[in-house]
Amino acid sequence: MPVDPRRDGRRLALLLVATPFVLWILLIVVIPHVDLLLISLHEKVAPRVFSTGIRNYVEFFGEPVYVQALIRTVAMSLLATALTLVIAFPMAYYIAKLARGRGRTALFMACLLPFWVSELVRVFGWMMILRETGLLSNLLIWAGIISGPVEFLYNDVVVMIGLVYTSLLFMVVPLISALDSLDDSLIEAGYDLGGNAGSILREVVVPHAMPGIVAGSIVVFMLTLGNYLTPTLLGGKSSQWFTAQIYTQFITRFNWEVGSAFGFVLLATSSLIVWIGLRLTGQSLSSTLGR
Repeated sequence: MPVDPRRDGRRLALLLVATPFVLWILLIVVIPHVDLLLISLHEKVAPRVFSTGIRNYVEFFGEPVYVQALIRTVAMSLLATALTLVIAFPMAYYIAKLARGRGRTALFMACLLPFWVSELVRVFGWMMILRETGLLSNLLIWAGIISGPVEFLYNDVVVMIGLVYTSLLFMVVPLISALDSLDDSLIEAGYDLGGNAGSILREVVVPHAMPGIVAGSIVVFMLTLGNYLTPTLLGGKSSQWFTAQIYTQFITRFNWEVGSAFGFVLLATSSLIVWIGLRLTGQSLSSTLGR
């Protein structure tokens, strides 16, 4: 049977493209998670002596502080995701449907510019603005609004501002991608049929952009839920973020078994919430990612 060189070439190309991705997933995602799962099932019975069991998970559910920290983190992450969507949607709509030429490029670059530096630098920038001797406090003193320095850090409002700020781009990009594919004639037809801005937004724009909304919300929620730097630096000890509990178990207490269990509790919680969100919106993960 003759050999088709083009077919062999396609197979080779597919192998060359897929191999780095498969290795990346195995080495960076799958193997470390499997290892952490096995560690989370280790019960320490003596120094360097372990048995297999779920005592580390029982410890989480048996301690109200850990459960409350997880619930608080989930609630704050959901709120941050909703606020990010509310802020990002009009921005994305303007960039995708109204801005033209260099103006559109400039607006998109303005959204991208803060992400040219690391998250740590961005968070420290907010700390310099909001600290007791920072720019905002000095500006209010100069304006005569306050009589002395005020500490704006270490509260939930500042944490929320930081979370939205660090997540905004990850909501804007999927929304722009979804809205950019919306035919302008559909919006014009809505107005011709007697619709107003609100009804067209509700009946035409939002349904078309739903895959982008869901995709952006999933990314922002997952990033926010697993964020450590922003809640810790802007919220301090009062932030009670669950990732800080995981950090404490791993780094402070050197208790990798409990830390691994906490990590998988967070993973299971986030996966459950994403699944519920997909069910409520009528979307599927494959259709959302394939948008």
